[in-house]
Amino acid sequence: MWVMQAASVLSTLLCSLVAGFLFSFAVVVMPGIKILDVRAFIRSFQVMDGVIQNNQLAFVLVWIGSIVFLPAAVLLGFWYLNGVGWSLLLIATLVYLLGVQLPTILINLPLNKQLQSQNVASLDEQSLKEVRDNFEQRWNLSNLFRTGVACLTSVLLMILLFIL
Repeated sequence: MWVMQAASVLSTLLCSLVAGFLFSFAVVVMPGIKILDVRAFIRSFQVMDGVIQNNQLAFVLVWIGSIVFLPAAVLLGFWYLNGVGWSLLLIATLVYLLGVQLPTILINLPLNKQLQSQNVASLDEQSLKEVRDNFEQRWNLSNLFRTGVACLTSVLLMILLFIL
């Protein structure tokens, strides 16, 4: 049972760290760079995303760890948890994978890649504005959704910890 408890605690920690990361982008990073002119906005996002894309170790461990340990906890929970606990863990996992990871793959990462491909030094103001307009609102809406779902996942996992 201690393996199940450890997997649950680790899953809760990692998913909560992802929620905090998404939350910080939603309430600090994006509102902070929103006030920048279009060239500075694009360049600053490119630099921040570049840190992540260069496999920043702490980020990779947290993000990938959440994807690995949450389903692992579900598998362990199949043997160690009763119906309610296992159902709660399964729901949290599905909510997280479908509501955080899937939008990341389908929306945020392609938008990041598209923005990374832009050479801000070679674009005129109108082109820069179009790049930002095609990126910012859609990225922010998806991130707000991911943030809410990640927070919900953390709450569900905390409830699970109380009943373990």
